[in-house]
Parts: sequence; structure tokens; C-alpha cells
Amino acid sequence: MIYKAPSKDIRFALNELAELPAICTLPGYEDCSVELTDAILEEGAKFAENVLAPINRNGDQGAKWAPDFSVTAAEGFKDAWQQYVEAGWVGLRAPADYGGQGLPALVAIAAEEMWCSANLAFSLAPLLTLGAVEAINHHASEELKAVYLPRMSSGEWTGTMNLTEPQAGSDLAQVRSKALPVGDGSYKISGQKIFITWGEHDMADNIVHLVLARLPDAPAGVKGISLFIVPKFLVNADGSLGARNDVRCVSLEHKLGIHGSPTAVMSFGDDGGAIGYLVGEANKGLGYMFTMMNHARLGVGVEGMAVSERAYQKAVEYARDRVQSRAVGSPDPAGVAIIRHPDVRRMLMTMRAQIEAQRALAFYAAAALDRAARHPVASEAARNQALVNFLIPIVKGWNTEQANEITSLAVQVHGGMGFIEETGVAQYYRDARITAIYEGTTGIQALDLIGRKTAAEDGVTARWLLEEVRVTAGKLAAAGFASMAANLEAAAKDAERCVAFILDTFSANPALAAAGSVPFLKLMGIVLGGWMMGRAALIARAQQGDEEADAEFLAAKLITARFYAEHLLPQASGLAAAIVHGADSVLALDDSLF
Repeated sequence: MIYKAPSKDIRFALNELAELPAICTLPGYEDCSVELTDAILEEGAKFAENVLAPINRNGDQGAKWAPDFSVTAAEGFKDAWQQYVEAGWVGLRAPADYGGQGLPALVAIAAEEMWCSANLAFSLAPLLTLGAVEAINHHASEELKAVYLPRMSSGEWTGTMNLTEPQAGSDLAQVRSKALPVGDGSYKISGQKIFITWGEHDMADNIVHLVLARLPDAPAGVKGISLFIVPKFLVNADGSLGARNDVRCVSLEHKLGIHGSPTAVMSFGDDGGAIGYLVGEANKGLGYMFTMMNHARLGVGVEGMAVSERAYQKAVEYARDRVQSRAVGSPDPAGVAIIRHPDVRRMLMTMRAQIEAQRALAFYAAAALDRAARHPVASEAARNQALVNFLIPIVKGWNTEQANEITSLAVQVHGGMGFIEETGVAQYYRDARITAIYEGTTGIQALDLIGRKTAAEDGVTARWLLEEVRVTAGKLAAAGFASMAANLEAAAKDAERCVAFILDTFSANPALAAAGSVPFLKLMGIVLGGWMMGRAALIARAQQGDEEADAEFLAAKLITARFYAEHLLPQASGLAAAIVHGADSVLALDDSLF
């Protein structure tokens, strides 16, 4: 199956729900326009469909590690990367001052969705590179920016994040890697990092590692972590590449999925110390890393939605072609395509409705990210930053958790053939699994949501969003969408009840609130996804009167929104019951009885 970019729905979500025309009026984005974005997405779709999608199966065979510590990318990946670089795709949202295009995050996210769908493993290389670019641009010295950012923004060099160590997973207070001052402004870095995405490969001339390490006099815990640039090859004064740094990929992880993305075990300083350069101030490294977390976590949320889209397309294709059994209730014994069977349709609609809601919510969050960065009115920028902070854990957590369900449904639609690797759908199921784990597990996202993003601000943003949901429910009722309106209103009330429960319990008994944190994250995803689908239905109804409108697309949008309201929004009541009344049973069983 060849991937087909869902261009119509991407444009609808961009222009109508995320309000791209308004984003293009923000200071610094005046050169962006709907027409320019259309052209970018048209070319991006071609690249995704014709270059990245055809090598996705090759990637599943994996990158190759050699005893000389080198890694060879999967077949076709190096050539695809060169085409990616030559087309300028790396620099879409890289800073214009260093050769990037400086486009809104909203535009870049839309293009990135297509690349993630076409080839998730490949898409991780630019994702990590852009994250490193963002951290360096915000916090490094002008000298370091001048050396590294132009070539990273072009894709000539790639970037990585080196946080995790064998004893320090999500708890970065346990980081032990060391940094010793040399005396010339550089440092010698030693230690081992694991789970380093695209930590070693042959696609680019240099790899710029961002490494968390401790100085000799650093305080304990997260307050004593500094951030360093550690390049694979040292850079000469004239910008040319110099000697190989003391950095080695000592092995690659053997993984469930995303085999085309080499996940490296990196060793620093085996021969005396890898040369590194301090980013910003000492002991502030963790904060610097978190600069790029909103972008990175939004990107991973898009990954989850994107691989779901690929799995959905594969399932639809199979359901149209596979003939099996007579139609339910038909006297004709002839078999029909399984897309005619009600339960297969239920599975396909469950996939489709969630993907459309997730796309809309992710794009809405990206637009808020742009407004937070560029809005000329300080109060509006601050409100949008609070909105971003609240939405990011939901987009990351809900999109990726549901990716596990959606890709599993794609396997189920295939029946026994889905369990066979040759059909290809199993790869999407395997690839999707990591998205709910890296860049912060769903549990970590959920704790962040109830703590820093709900309790810490007394529920202000949560309640503002839920009021917007109820306003949309009222508009749906007035427009005659009775079931949509009633179910969205009921779901909003359930969410409000849960927000009140968190605010009432978090300070006095945080464990009680935490017991329902993941259900709360899922509930908010479902409700805010329903809000997006409700808004989409209202817009689609209004556009149906336009002679130039795509009648079939708008009709499908209305049916999908109705399905979401009738099949997915009712889940909110069950989640709310578990959150408000089920916390005690989560905590009741003694550890020894598990």
C-alpha cells in the first residue's frame, strides 16, 4: 500500500479549526500565507508519498551496527535524507537567522504529520535535530550558535538529546555523567547514555549531541545538571570538520518497533574524555532541555496520530478488497467486501473519528504555541502559553495512548492476515507503541496535567476550555445537532466534576488525585476532541451552502462528528466515575499482595 496524504482534512484543520490565516498575521510570520502553506503541503505530500513511504518497510529491517562503532542506516534512508536536505525540509521551523525558514509551528506540524505517517522511523531524525536547534538557539552563546545552527538548520548535521542513563530513566536527578573543565573553555565529558535516538548513523557529516552531565562542584539532584554540546567530529576554526571526538556508539538496542531509527547506547570519554562545550550557565541544563519539551511532546503527539492515520488507510484498503461472508440480513449468499459488515465499519469509524479529532486538537495546540511566542499583546501571549502548557500533555498522552488502540484495530480489521508481517499492518502496531513511552510516559504526562497544569493554577485554564466546550455545545443545539449537543454538554459536566475533584484533593492527598490522573488525561482528550469535532460540524454545515464546496468531504465530516459524539463522548462518564469514586481501590492493595 502506498500512503496517501489526507490533504483535505489537514487543510480543513489548519485553516478552519486552528485558524492559520490569523496565525500568519502575527509579527514575524507576515511572509506566511494560506497559499504558501498549500504549496508547501502539496510538495510535502509528494515527498511523503513518493520518497518516504516506499522505504518504510526497508526501515523495518533495521540499521546496522559494526564493531568499529559505526552505524549504517537502513536501505534507502541515506539517499532520502539527502533529498530531504536538498529540498529544505529540515529548516521549515528552524530560525531564519541561521538559514531556516522560520515558519509557524502550525505549518511545520502539518508537514511533519505527513512524514511521520509515511515513515515514522525516518521522521525522528529531523524531530531530534530541530529539538537540539531550539535548545541551542535559546540558550547557547553566540559563538556556539554561529558554529552549529546553520549546518543543523540545513540538515547537513543532525542533532540528538542525551538524557537517559542506565540508572536514570525519567528520574534525571540520578544522572552521573561527568564534565571536567579543561581550562580553555571546553570540558571533558565522560559517562554512558542509553536510548539515544539516531545517536549514530551515516546520513549526515556530523552529529551534534546535547548531553546532560555534572560539573565537579555541582549540587546534588536536578539542580546540579549542566548541558553540553558534544559533536561527533570537532569543528575547526574555519568551520571544517576536524578530529573524531571521543564519542562511541557501543551498541544498538533491539526494539519492538521503529527499527529504521537506530537507538544507540552512547559512550563518552573512553579514551580520556569527549570534548564538550557548556550551553548557557552551569547547573541549568535541565531547564534548558525543557525549553524544547513543548515542541518535542507536541511532535510525539503528532507521531501517534500520524501512525494511526497510516494504519487506518491500510485497514480501509484491506476492508474494501477482502471479500468474506454474506451481508448481514441479506438473502444473497454471495460474499461481500468486509467494509459492508457493521462491526468492521464500527472499527473503521472509531479509528477515523479519533484521528480527525486528534489532528484538530494538535493543530489547535500548535496555533496556541505560535500565539504564545509571537502575539503582540502580552496578556494574550500569556493566556496562550497557559493554554499550550495545559494542552501539550493531553495531545502527547491521549494521541499516543489511542495510537495503541487504533493500530490494534487496524490489525483486527485484517483478521488473521493482520498478524502476518507480510501484510505490513503489524509494523504500524509495533511502531506506535513507543510513542506513549518516550518524551515522558503517559503517567508522567498525566501527573504534569493534574499538578503543574491544573492544581497549580487553580484550574483556570481547564475551566476556561470547558466553558468553550459548553459554548460550542449550545451552538450545536441551536443548529439542530441534538445528539452531538447533548453528549458534548454531558461530557463537559463530567470533566468539570473531575477538575473540582482534583482541586479538592491534590494538596491534601496528592496520591488520591494521582490515582485517576491517566483516566483524567484520557477524559480531557475525549472531551476536547469532541469540542473540535463539534466545531468542525458547525463549520461543515455552514460551508455546505457554498457552491464550490466539496460536498462529499463535508458530508463525511458531519457523519464522523456525529459518530464521535455518539460513540466516543459517552466514555467520559465512565472515566469520570473512576476518577472521582475509584481512587481508593487503586491504593488499597498492600504491595506484598500484587
